[in-house]
Amino acid sequence: PIIRRNVISLSAKKSSDNAGREDTNEGQTKKKPKSKKIKLGDPKNVNLEALTAAFDEMARKEGFDESTAYYADDSTFEDDFTYDDVDMDEVIFESNSDEDDDYDDDDDFKSEDTSMEDRIAAARRDMDLGRVTVPENLRTFSKEVTMEQLRSIGFRPETNPFGNDETPRREQFVLITNARTCSACGSTFQCKNEMKPGYLPPQKFEVQMKLAKIEDAQKLQEKADSDEWSPEDEVEWLLQSGGTINGEEDDTIDINKMAEDMDIDLIEMASKKVICKRCHGLQNFGEAPELLRPGWTDEPSLSQEKFRNLLLPLRSKPAVILAIVDLFDFSGSILPELDAVAGDNPVIVAANKADLLPSKMGQTRAESWVRRELEYLGVNSIANVGGAVRLVSCKTGFGIDQMLGKARGMAEDMDCDIYVVGAANAGKSTLINYILEKNSVRNNELRVKKRAGNANKSKGAVTASPLPGTTLEFIKIDMGDGLDLYDTPGLLVPGTLTQRLTPAELKMVVPKKQVEPVTFRVGSGKCVLIGGLAKIEVIGDTKPFFFTFFVSNDIKLHPTDSSKADEFVEKHAGKFLTPPLEPGSERMQQIGEFEHHDIEIEGVGWKEAAADISLRGLGWVAVTGAGVAKVRISVPKGIGFSVRPPLMPFDVWDATAKYTGGRAVRKSSKTKTGKRNSGVGRR
Repeated sequence: PIIRRNVISLSAKKSSDNAGREDTNEGQTKKKPKSKKIKLGDPKNVNLEALTAAFDEMARKEGFDESTAYYADDSTFEDDFTYDDVDMDEVIFESNSDEDDDYDDDDDFKSEDTSMEDRIAAARRDMDLGRVTVPENLRTFSKEVTMEQLRSIGFRPETNPFGNDETPRREQFVLITNARTCSACGSTFQCKNEMKPGYLPPQKFEVQMKLAKIEDAQKLQEKADSDEWSPEDEVEWLLQSGGTINGEEDDTIDINKMAEDMDIDLIEMASKKVICKRCHGLQNFGEAPELLRPGWTDEPSLSQEKFRNLLLPLRSKPAVILAIVDLFDFSGSILPELDAVAGDNPVIVAANKADLLPSKMGQTRAESWVRRELEYLGVNSIANVGGAVRLVSCKTGFGIDQMLGKARGMAEDMDCDIYVVGAANAGKSTLINYILEKNSVRNNELRVKKRAGNANKSKGAVTASPLPGTTLEFIKIDMGDGLDLYDTPGLLVPGTLTQRLTPAELKMVVPKKQVEPVTFRVGSGKCVLIGGLAKIEVIGDTKPFFFTFFVSNDIKLHPTDSSKADEFVEKHAGKFLTPPLEPGSERMQQIGEFEHHDIEIEGVGWKEAAADISLRGLGWVAVTGAGVAKVRISVPKGIGFSVRPPLMPFDVWDATAKYTGGRAVRKSSKTKTGKRNSGVGRR
């Protein structure tokens, strides 16, 4: 590579000498046309001195001068060039090519202090130990140098370290963003109204608009370098590039100069993530004003109608639908509009939060149960070609790779994109954050072990919150190979209790750790209060039944006499009985008046549950016993419930509890080794 660089400069010099032997007249070369094709003039009209000076100037800019040039004799000028014509002792080898680092064919390139055998032995030791040894001076330099020093000598972080290398590697997922929209929720930035989505302070908004202009210029330049070019693009390009400079046409837009004129440091801005005020509050404090909560406001941009209109066009184009449902709150997370959104497209139902279920839950049994429930609820799109059910955890990553692999395979076969849909708060944004985090730079740092439901991860690129309705527009993820994945706004399922709770109450109701089911023996005239949000009561001449509660560990369960229940709730709601939180009496009024529903459940014996009572947005209660149980369910007016086949019918005896000291304590049991487990209590 070194010799070739010198020959290029020699050829330029020879060309000028050769041109000198032609008859010349004074003249000027023609300007470079816009088509970028150089039209050669008549050789007789070439200005020899100007041409020679131009070639010399070009050679100096490339780093060549007389010390690196070799002048051929006129008599041998037309002969083929050979290394025999060159005095190799006079040639100076200089190159910045990375290829030279691996050039070992000559002794001149070998280390003076280390033999080849020693170098090979050191390399083998590094391979055995899984490390890379570097010279001490390079190690010291890497520790002491600062980013400012590197930037001062022209260093820029490499955006695509693999270049065009096609070596198979782990899948890469890239969040597609632009300066005009919030990358965390998808809303368009604005600086006029704090009580509307996308708000930024005016100063930050001005910076984002400057960045947007630079992005537009970059896209325009990309078009100019491709075949996608229109007259309108050409006019805009002329405005951005300045048309001509010093009478010569310029075919590039100087992005760095644009940024400098706008007083924008592109390197610094690339390391910052700008999100709207609403997302900042949700990510850092888990709260948002009521006027910015879907279902709590009349703001058109947060309306359910707007979200439905975004999703319904998916049925008319090829797409793979990834429907996220909350396995813990199944009835409150199944979209009634799923069939209308999917059309004839394949649907993969991802039953999320499988990690929060008790460990004895069988995966095959759970998937079969989900299919039966979907069929009972009339969700027919799961039967489309390619339809499937997968148990996953969007927080811990359980089952995600297999699910995405199936979705990617179908999308490649159909030549289409993947759309993640589901009810608000089902876990769509958590899924997006997980797949983005897999390939983020943060993954190179020391990891903290992640367990089911814990919160020791850093904030995600997309806003995820217990509050329903955090994503407001489509958010695009580049999956590579021409495939895109879209996070979509979640729809609110009618009759869900979570829509009536405050952010602090939602944190208690939405489970974050593996749920510890608790079983109470409840006879006629007795009841169990599920915080202050619901009541399960046995009425009539019913014999005692077991009721196993699958709700968040932070919800207080309180068994009591039915006659004393209302008085107890009025006195202790927000204090001893949570949720709701303080002020308890005021929050109970805001949640609304309770209504009662009487049902009958026929028991199938004491070894397995006969049915589940599902409380939408809260969890479920498994009912076990013999005979017929007459049960009264009390929930706030408008909140949905249902009776369904049991999801976990055999866990009643592992969860029996007694109520002592103001809390429910699950009875201890023996492990496989004969040791006795300690009881599991609720606060």
